[in-house]
Order: sequence, then structure tokens, then C-alpha cells
Amino acid sequence: MKLQVAIDRVSLDYAKEIASKLDPIVDIIEMGTSLVKDYGCYALQKDQLGIHHAELLLDTKTIDEGKYEFEQGFAIGADILTVMGASAIGTLTTCYQVAEKAHRQMFIDLMEVNKEKTQQLLGFDHAIYGIHHAKDSSANFDAAASVAQFHADYPQVQRINVAGGIDLEQAAKLSQQGIADTVIVGSKIMKSDDPVSAAQKFMKVIK
Repeated sequence: MKLQVAIDRVSLDYAKEIASKLDPIVDIIEMGTSLVKDYGCYALQKDQLGIHHAELLLDTKTIDEGKYEFEQGFAIGADILTVMGASAIGTLTTCYQVAEKAHRQMFIDLMEVNKEKTQQLLGFDHAIYGIHHAKDSSANFDAAASVAQFHADYPQVQRINVAGGIDLEQAAKLSQQGIADTVIVGSKIMKSDDPVSAAQKFMKVIK
């Protein structure tokens, strides 16, 4: 299992500082939607962030203009870009085609996507399917149970990622479960007193 650390709602300078420190430790570094909106893709170029080991994900949350946004994101060095599962099938198809041509990766954010729409999204063989519990949701979230149910419903999906308030105990459970490809952790690392040490602890329990 891989660890993706989500960096969000911080200054650009701090994002760069922490990204360079996390780079040799974690598998994927995510520049969250707030950073993309606050500073733009050009400020988040991979080489300027000091990322040399980890993959870079820009959480663009593309909902339209898929060709333009994905071409721009990959041009500045992103390895993975996100598109909302609620997007039109044409947008998802276009994003996938751009990702395949660039030999990069498309992450489908399944936040608030119902089963009917999910059935329409199953043809993107190389895509990452992200089970994403909304930050604004007050409902409880059992990451392992959600992953198990998704896998049972859609066994053909090869790459499942999961996010939503995941702590060390949940990460260990997901690792033991052996279904999810990547666990995405934000505040449990970024809001800790020592994000590097926290990331190392997560890496220890999932590897």
C-alpha cells in the first residue's frame, strides 16, 4: 500500500518546505485544491516544489474543460490529476485520453457519486478510483468497510484509493485488508506537531 499525503490550506512557502521534507519518505505528495486555487498550477511545478522521489498529485477536481486542465497539469510536471466522478462522461473520457497519451494518471474522485453513475465510470482501466469522504460531511466514515463494499460491488476496478480523516489505526486496518492501493492522509499528518515523524509512523504501519 502507498501513502499519499495531502497538503492543503497552507502558504505556498510552507507547502514547498514540507513537500521537500516529505519527498524521500512518502509515495505521493498531493497539492490540495486550496493550493491549486490560491496559487495556480504554475506555482506548483514539480521541480519548484523540490519533489524528486515521490509522485506529485494536483487535486484539480476538474469538472469541465478536461482537455485543457489535464494538459496544463501534466505540462507542469504532475503525475496524477483529479477529475470529479460527477463530471460528464465526455469530460472523464477526454481526461483519460489525455492521461493515457501523457503516460500519466487520472484519479476519479467519487465524492457523492451514486451507484448508477459509478456503473458508467468502470471503463477506465488504468484510472484510480478514489473513495472520498467529504470534509464537510458530518456522517461517520468507516474507511475499511467502504473499501470492502466498493470492491464487492465493482471487482473489476484495479486501483482503489481512500481518503477521509484516516488515522493510524484505520491505515493499519486498510493495509491488512489488502484491497486499497493507496491511503490518503491529510490532517493526521499535516496538523501534527511533526509532520515528518507522523508520516514515518504511517509508512511503518502500512508497509
